[in-house]
Amino acid sequence: MVQKAKILLVDDRPENLLALEAILSALDQTLVRASSGEEALKALLTDDFAVILLDVQMPGMDGFETAAHIKRRERTRDIPIIFLTAINHGPHHTFRGYAAGAVDYISKPFDPWVLRAKVSVFVDLYMKNVQLREQASLLRLQLEGNGGRQHAEPSEDGGEAPGLLVELSARLAAVEEQAEALTKQLGDSADAATAATAAHLERKLAGLRRALDALEPGTDGDPSTQVPSQN
Repeated sequence: MVQKAKILLVDDRPENLLALEAILSALDQTLVRASSGEEALKALLTDDFAVILLDVQMPGMDGFETAAHIKRRERTRDIPIIFLTAINHGPHHTFRGYAAGAVDYISKPFDPWVLRAKVSVFVDLYMKNVQLREQASLLRLQLEGNGGRQHAEPSEDGGEAPGLLVELSARLAAVEEQAEALTKQLGDSADAATAATAAHLERKLAGLRRALDALEPGTDGDPSTQVPSQN
């Protein structure tokens, strides 16, 4: 079963949440509603999200304050936030959104296709990171099971069968290929925050590839110190 990403929709107006669900349903991901900043922060305590769509104008804790709380938490500070607002107060208002940690700031009414495309990019990045963490976990298990070194097992024809190492390498290659395709898809149109997220993913992929290469027979590296951090 393919794992689905969770997308957090935060708006105090039920009709706006319904509209967002209608727009994003085509992505076939898990959409989670929150009708206030407090409710959004509660949802973020237990679940991991690919991206947050956050309304600016809300009674009580508004979008800016909610975003500030999200960015202060270590668990949630790296989750992309897209601000949605029905009021455009000019550059200063937009700057405040970016200063609060938003990766994008969209005024209503917005183009449904554009919003869906932006959210799709962050969902893709999130899923690549999930796959990368899984590969890193498998690699760590392999290292622990072999005392920090990969020992190939002899096969029936006298050759060597790397076993799990081959499977790890194949899975990583698939993620690398998908990440490369995503980078090409973004091209020069990506905003700075999206480009930085994609570059961070590429660096983690490169680190994991180096660790796998160090496990190949005949290498002298110490793979136990080369598994990339997933923070």
